[in-house]
Amino acid sequence: MGVAETEQLTRMIASAALSRAICTIGELGIADFIKAGTPQSIEVLARRSGTHERSLYRLLRFTASYGVFRETGDREFDQTPLSAALITDASGSFRAATRMFHRMFKGWDGLDHSIRTGEAGAVKVFGEPMFDYIGKNPELGPLFDAGMTAFHGHETQAMLDAYDFGQVKTLADIGGGNGLLLAAVLQRYPQLRGILFDLGHVAGRARAGLKALGLESRSSVLEGNFFEAIPAGADAYLLRHIIHDWTDEQSVQILTNCRRVIPPHGRILLVEFAVPPANQASVGKDVDMMMLAFPGGMERTDQEYAALFEQSGFRLAKVTPTKSAVSVVEGRPV
Repeated sequence: MGVAETEQLTRMIASAALSRAICTIGELGIADFIKAGTPQSIEVLARRSGTHERSLYRLLRFTASYGVFRETGDREFDQTPLSAALITDASGSFRAATRMFHRMFKGWDGLDHSIRTGEAGAVKVFGEPMFDYIGKNPELGPLFDAGMTAFHGHETQAMLDAYDFGQVKTLADIGGGNGLLLAAVLQRYPQLRGILFDLGHVAGRARAGLKALGLESRSSVLEGNFFEAIPAGADAYLLRHIIHDWTDEQSVQILTNCRRVIPPHGRILLVEFAVPPANQASVGKDVDMMMLAFPGGMERTDQEYAALFEQSGFRLAKVTPTKSAVSVVEGRPV
């Protein structure tokens, strides 16, 4: 093996440190202490964050080599577009995602178990399925909501620009979390009504969010488990990054429950990564490793979505790409 291959593999193996470093920076709020164009010394940053100065310098020097902060002088650091995205009050801030993974990071220890057995690695690490673990730890719920918004919030505008909801009368957001996705659709389409369906410990946060946006008269929040039943009353059912959390068998169960209540003229909309073929790099393939290690789900190709639809009483109608990495995968009742 040549020097180039050795060094490339070394960096790949050490890349776990990059993920952990960015999560640590987010947890400490380091980006909040730097105003763009006004570099801060490592002494100031260490004092404000309550950290060990030399160790923090090494951390920031490391992440700066990947474009997260920029070392400008003698142990001083300024913002870059990547580090600025970690500022707490930045538009579309990514800090919540780093704070979520800072607490859930040990789930990666289950990847080896997943590869060997096909089972969700998080069960081995946490002693129970990931979503059960989050539900039993109340402090994680709001962080998980905020983290998912950070991960996927940018997809909302791309989805709305790419897909026309104009013919939909009532949209049900299944597993809708904090309600921000449904709220965005309702705000774009004033004639549309919405239903948000999620577990009880999530529904309260959704109600508060929709009420704060003045949308409570056009929406209802229902509590339940999509493995047991899906509420009727909508002509379109939207599931964003829900199916990717689950195995094929579990996904078919969810989709079959949707099929039981969807009208003949209705549609089901999956907002998911559509995994590209062969050796093409994609965010979907990266996130697929998260799905394998944490909930035990997977990202899928267009053909795999079509197969899930076929098993649950739908046909694949079309796949609408967006300006983000996700597509809108539309199914129609057979």
